[in-house]
Amino acid sequence: MITINRADLIGKGAHRECYKHPENKSLCIKITFDSNKYSIEIKNEKKYYSHLEKRGIPLDMIPKYYGDVETNLGLGSVYDLILDQDETISKSLEFYLSSNEETEKYYDSLYHSLCLLKEYLLKNRIVTMEIKPYNVLCQKTETGLSRLFIIDNVYNSEFIPISTYFSYFAKRKILRKWQRFENRILDTHKNNKALYRMLTSSSFR
Repeated sequence: MITINRADLIGKGAHRECYKHPENKSLCIKITFDSNKYSIEIKNEKKYYSHLEKRGIPLDMIPKYYGDVETNLGLGSVYDLILDQDETISKSLEFYLSSNEETEKYYDSLYHSLCLLKEYLLKNRIVTMEIKPYNVLCQKTETGLSRLFIIDNVYNSEFIPISTYFSYFAKRKILRKWQRFENRILDTHKNNKALYRMLTSSSFR
């Protein structure tokens, strides 16, 4: 039994809360508070992680899943906690898109990191649910933003998951999800000229 302090809450989603692991600062524990509605999604996520592990996919841009543990707040799932070089918790992509000035400041590393994330998903055929900027963390080093991590909704929701097993369908699905992601952040941050310039650049495509 792991005892979690409520003060160690990192963030809260629609169905899960994320806490710092009390015994390992490089890990976090996600605990479901809406299990009746979310149990199927969690089951699918764990199954998909198992699928990625069997394929030997490097978890370079999604946090590793270490299994479940019993806690004083209920059953929890243990994942890597994404940290910056100074060991603070990495900020979300949403943070870096919050203003034109913030995006401009990290323009080159954001551009490079977004390209790498898209390439990573396509190369390894990793299917996700909708990619949302607050579910993407930007790991920062002294040279800038080095890597992006998708920290939630990493699974395939298809009733018959053909894109999990066939590369042609996987690529099509990933590209559709990515285009929706671009459209979402452009629509949400209409006044961010740096973001618009980045995503409409011919080299980004």
